[in-house]
Amino acid sequence: MSRQGAAHRDLIENPLRKPVNTLAIVPTKSSKITVLARKAYNVLLYIAQEQGIEQEVFRAPLQSILRGVDFNSNAREIVKQHLRAMVSTTVEWQSPTAGEGEAWNVAGLLAHAKVYKQRGENWVEWSFAPNIKHELLEPQRFARLRLDVISQLRRHSGVVLYEICARYRDVGLTARQPWPWWRPVLTGSPDTEDSVKQEYRFFKRDVLKLAIAEVNAVTDLDVELIEHKAGRFIADIQFRVGKKQQEALPLRHPPVPVDLSQVVRATAAGIRSEDAEALIQTHGNEAMTVGLDALLKRIANEFPEPLRDPYRYLRALLESNSATAAKKAAEGSANPPASSAAAAAALEGWTSEWVNRRRAQVLAEFEALSPETQADWVERLRAHLHERGVHPSIRKRLETNGWKHPMVTGELIRFFKGADWDKPTPQELLTIAAQRGGR
Repeated sequence: MSRQGAAHRDLIENPLRKPVNTLAIVPTKSSKITVLARKAYNVLLYIAQEQGIEQEVFRAPLQSILRGVDFNSNAREIVKQHLRAMVSTTVEWQSPTAGEGEAWNVAGLLAHAKVYKQRGENWVEWSFAPNIKHELLEPQRFARLRLDVISQLRRHSGVVLYEICARYRDVGLTARQPWPWWRPVLTGSPDTEDSVKQEYRFFKRDVLKLAIAEVNAVTDLDVELIEHKAGRFIADIQFRVGKKQQEALPLRHPPVPVDLSQVVRATAAGIRSEDAEALIQTHGNEAMTVGLDALLKRIANEFPEPLRDPYRYLRALLESNSATAAKKAAEGSANPPASSAAAAAALEGWTSEWVNRRRAQVLAEFEALSPETQADWVERLRAHLHERGVHPSIRKRLETNGWKHPMVTGELIRFFKGADWDKPTPQELLTIAAQRGGR
């Protein structure tokens, strides 16, 4: 059996024993725990538990922790960035259940980290703070986590919700907490002046629903939100946890190390690593791969001019293109409407949403052009409108208010992208249907 196959077998037969006090960690400052950092930390913790508590420091090949890193200049900075964040980010260690687990001081995720070469191979060295090391490596209360399952989750909120619910899989119900308690825990970001003003309905829409949908789609758990009211308002929430009859199948090529390959590709194309991670979290690795392929072709083409803003271009491409959602829809995750009237209404809604996204994408692409190129397109549009004999009011708006006027924008988009710019393919509608079904 190959080294990778043996490692995957170990992850299934010997899951990570993650201490309860590490499940609901929250950064104490303005830093943020990204989903890739949390996944990488899980791998470091797993390897350290395997190497044993008697070790002062732990060592492993870089490729066993992070995949897709050849340690060129871009990759080196990404690795340093994540390890630096793990050392510098101090967190409050807490269990989802009040009073459970040992109490300890605030500590960093790692006490130190080092990357070095040994016999031509890159290695990582790390250690844990003395006051948390014993509980991390020989925990008394812990959640059993499958790292191959976690590797399939793309949202930080999805990873955290899975880890917490896995702790209560045999209990059936998580602890009940005030809903603001869950916000920094699931997002990986400390509360700010703005976030504490957030209404529950927005937190539910933007964080809870997406995390629950992801956990239910990918893992062997069925999770349901339970809301508790105080008067007319939601005060506390918790989650009902059930086990599926059949466990989620393992990946065809399950990645044991955390995949940084798309982040490395994005930085090579001129996109900041944190922006690349955010796009992956929103759209998924598969969609990011397709989007980066298209971006690199556009950069190489340089028509009608060199691309000025790769990030804006890639973000616009991904707005209406989620390969993961399309795959879910193809597998039947989106329920077809029951009647022909409902089907027509649903089709109309999906088409409208796709057109809105496509419109935003085209406008972003046009705005990414230089002012000179934009002016050239506008001049050609002016001549085109005159030749077509469009209503004088539209041409007047173009002269007085420019192409951004609502009466002119539609004409510009049609001229810029062609008459079929607002005609989605069946696959594109399927993507919208899947995304709506997961809300």
